[in-house]
Amino acid sequence: MAFTVAIDGPAAAGKGTIARSVAAHFGFSHLDTGLLYRATGARMLDGEDPAPAAWALVPEDLERDGLRSAAVAEAASVVAAMPEVRAGLLAFQRRFARLGDGAVLDGRDIGTVICPEAEVKLFVTATPETRAARRFAELRAAGAETTLAEVLADVQARDARDAGRDAAPLMAAPDAVHIDTTALGIDEAVAAAVAVVERARG
Repeated sequence: MAFTVAIDGPAAAGKGTIARSVAAHFGFSHLDTGLLYRATGARMLDGEDPAPAAWALVPEDLERDGLRSAAVAEAASVVAAMPEVRAGLLAFQRRFARLGDGAVLDGRDIGTVICPEAEVKLFVTATPETRAARRFAELRAAGAETTLAEVLADVQARDARDAGRDAAPLMAAPDAVHIDTTALGIDEAVAAAVAVVERARG
């Protein structure tokens, strides 16, 4: 059976970068589960009913243009609070988690809901101010017109929505290892995650 690494945390904490690096280090498959919600949100913005859209997702939907836009991110947060959408994406994620020799999944409820039996669970976080600064830099580099204050407000609103939703709220699994990236460079954060996986693999 595949070795599963579940990585959770709030937006812009660095979990995606860490997940990709850990997957590459160990030769595991990687799934950014946020893309599932972004793809569903994008289809909702196209006028589709989000629940049937979630059940009908195919891998090609995760490669469409514009999934990293602010509008799609907001739509993703909205559809992620819908139990019927989460149910539609649950089986997709669980199948992926047991592919091949190993898989790394990052999201907001991987260690608590999707893969509670994962061999490694990490919770990656950073202060809202640090995460907002990172997201602001990304958006400005992409040409978006926004301010740091606006991005911070969006980050805080999303945190509240993700933590307060009835369906699989954002929280650390009781046995998750916490990695705070506020004062860590990416190499340091990845090294910390790799060390946790190596210990678990014996």
